[in-house]
Amino acid sequence: MDYLLSIPFLIAALVAAGFLYQWLGAHYDRLRYAVGGRWIDIGAGQRIYLLEKGSGEATVLFEAGIAATNPNWFHIQETVSRFAATASYDRSGLGWSSPSRTARTPGNLAAELHELLQGAGLKPPFILVGHSFGGLVMRQFALMYPDEVVSVVLVDPMRPEEWPPLDPAKQATIDRVLKLSSFAIPIAQLGLARLAVTSLLCRSGRIADRLAGIGGERGMHVLGRIKGEVDKMPREVWPIVAAHWSRPNYYAGMRSHVAAVPASMREMLDSEPIRGIPVLLLTPGKSSPLSEDCLQKIGDTVKQVIAPASAHWIHLDEPDLVIQSIREMVTAATGVTAVMGIAAAPSEAAVAVGRVAFSPTRVPADWSSSVGESNAAFQSIAEST
Repeated sequence: MDYLLSIPFLIAALVAAGFLYQWLGAHYDRLRYAVGGRWIDIGAGQRIYLLEKGSGEATVLFEAGIAATNPNWFHIQETVSRFAATASYDRSGLGWSSPSRTARTPGNLAAELHELLQGAGLKPPFILVGHSFGGLVMRQFALMYPDEVVSVVLVDPMRPEEWPPLDPAKQATIDRVLKLSSFAIPIAQLGLARLAVTSLLCRSGRIADRLAGIGGERGMHVLGRIKGEVDKMPREVWPIVAAHWSRPNYYAGMRSHVAAVPASMREMLDSEPIRGIPVLLLTPGKSSPLSEDCLQKIGDTVKQVIAPASAHWIHLDEPDLVIQSIREMVTAATGVTAVMGIAAAPSEAAVAVGRVAFSPTRVPADWSSSVGESNAAFQSIAEST
């Protein structure tokens, strides 16, 4: 009987220890890994984490994928900052930023980004660089604030025609991510997500392997998939990625972003093309190139370049192509800063890194697997575009 009575106390003690472990770890993470940037108050109690590097006439703004954070651009930003001013950030609900208060649609996020830039004192002209879902945010930013933008680089942006409402079959993928994210929140609150991702990215990986093993072949597959993508990032950012993935707010933010996908796609389908601003679109060689009609819906001055050795994460698979593309935009922007919104298209030097697919006439020449599956599942949302 005494043994039975002690079980609830043991469970309570373990839960309390888990909460304490998570709280102390999160506090330590913030002190150690967030010191390079600053938080900008955009009103209504929202504080956005901003990381700036470099200097120059134009500022290159980086926008990450649907549930990715600023470390996703670490290598690219570090290199680009040697010849231009740069800024990356964590959207509300992700990374070091405070929880979101509005639907995570491209228009709302573009407006938040503009408030962030104003609050931080960053002045135009801006060169926009967006990956996947971040490409949609940058498209909306260029439409909403065209006088502040000189050029846009879209790195395999999400394709609205491949998601609900035009493709209802993908709703099952969205529902799955929402379910897994909901499971992952309490797991992260108890410190179990921290235990798993810290083992995976900062330790020997034995604990992560054992926990994934509980999920059988599926768990091990998910673990290998996540590790494969993170391996492409510089090793010095792994602890930051682990810190972000350990936070309950990360999974809540992921859920809110994914829940807004149908609304985001409807918004983009109703959007006008970007006019008078050069757009360079990088498409992975492992995907089908965008058609002429799709390019014209994006903008009236779009150049598509194929990244032959890349899957969805072009900036991780072929970073030199992305860096060269940005360099070309920076070079072009330096000659047109006095006339905002009008810039020359990138030179053929950027195209030489990849091969041009289209040349439109308008263009100047179980608990253990819930966390892992949540992270892998949001990647599948983008990768299947």
